[in-house]
Amino acid sequence: MKIIFSIIFMSMISINSFGQKLDSLKIYSEPTNLEEAIKNPENIKILNLSNQTIQFEKNFFSKFTNLEYLILKNDHLKELPIEIGGLKKLKFLDLSGNDFEIIPKEYKNLLNLEELYLNDELYFNLEKNMGVLSSLPNLKSLHLSNDKLDHLPTNFNKIKNLEKLYIDNNNFNFLPNQIKGLDHLQYLDIEKNPLQINQSDILNLNFGFKIKL
Repeated sequence: MKIIFSIIFMSMISINSFGQKLDSLKIYSEPTNLEEAIKNPENIKILNLSNQTIQFEKNFFSKFTNLEYLILKNDHLKELPIEIGGLKKLKFLDLSGNDFEIIPKEYKNLLNLEELYLNDELYFNLEKNMGVLSSLPNLKSLHLSNDKLDHLPTNFNKIKNLEKLYIDNNNFNFLPNQIKGLDHLQYLDIEKNPLQINQSDILNLNFGFKIKL
């Protein structure tokens, strides 16, 4: 995932893009290793620890009381730190490219989380994690690209406020029926799937949201 930085003077940095989209955020610094991050954890709003082999100490994340953006991409974590569920200000979380199956139930407390990346997961079980995902009241953008999915759980429409869904690079033969129950959906990315229906027919259907094929 490409990270694009636009440096704004007066010691402020605005983040323009993480993957498809990331809201702009002004920050003073962006640590990329544990040693740097732990120096002043209460001042950190964005923490990028991707592409590393990391053993997190217990309660490591509880120190980052003002964290809003957390990237743990390609860290091959077999278990997710429970303490992340206590990050009350967290808006953006990238857990792509890891080896966990279950999101801890404590993540239900991420009441301000708006965007969640779960791309390129080998062992992630979407159906077993619906209890957590459906409990996130502000989740608006969910990324499930390249997860070997061929269907969505029957209760997927319980993610009530979802506006953007990315299920590209999967194994869907048909447009999932569950998306019809997502009342706030504005954008669906389902490209690079083995769809067995005519793409022009899909585009002509009036779902009320934009579809990328």
